[in-house]
Amino acid sequence: MRVLLTEDDGDLRLAVSTSLRGAGLAVDTAADLTDADLAISVNAYDCAVFDRMLPAGDALPYVGHRRRAGWGVPVLFLTARGTPADILAGLGVGDDYLVKPFEMAELVGRVLSLCRRSPAPSAPAVLRCGDLELDAGRHEVRRAGILLTVTRTEFAVLELLLTRYPEPVPRQDLIRHGWDDLVNPASNVLDVLIRQLRRKLHEPPMIQTVRGVGYRIIPAQ
Repeated sequence: MRVLLTEDDGDLRLAVSTSLRGAGLAVDTAADLTDADLAISVNAYDCAVFDRMLPAGDALPYVGHRRRAGWGVPVLFLTARGTPADILAGLGVGDDYLVKPFEMAELVGRVLSLCRRSPAPSAPAVLRCGDLELDAGRHEVRRAGILLTVTRTEFAVLELLLTRYPEPVPRQDLIRHGWDDLVNPASNVLDVLIRQLRRKLHEPPMIQTVRGVGYRIIPAQ
């Protein structure tokens, strides 16, 4: 299960994300609503945790706008705003509300509970580019009808490349989608994985390097 944590306090963000990962959850973190917006555009989440008071303002209207647009991910507000009016406003938009200071075990328990309430995703489409086909429902990749063996991370990176086709995908987006927030964007793990994927996809090549940006998938020439 995957969780988005949006919290501008770096120390608290680290402590909460570490505890959630210790409970077996994949966690993406954001320091502001701009980062959160990008993460939501890239990943599917089972739960989202928002501090209310962020650099760009109150997260409550942001979540409310997302909800009106059909975003159905369960949301927990984690905030120092604890008046009865604040709590009622938060529960009117989100699904749970926890006031700081809080017990970490309680937060983890509430997030796990919300993850279990997350609606099952609709059947994903089969993504295609040329003779390459990725079936997210079956977790299968085929080229020219031949089933390929790929790792979970290779599958995730290839899925994002196909989802964004024909646009290039920035390195940081591919790293976030494949490795959570645990990998330094400056590391070469993505480049190593791309080399492995190119080898597994065989010739002619389909993954193109876009200098200064990242990578994109193209039909075989």
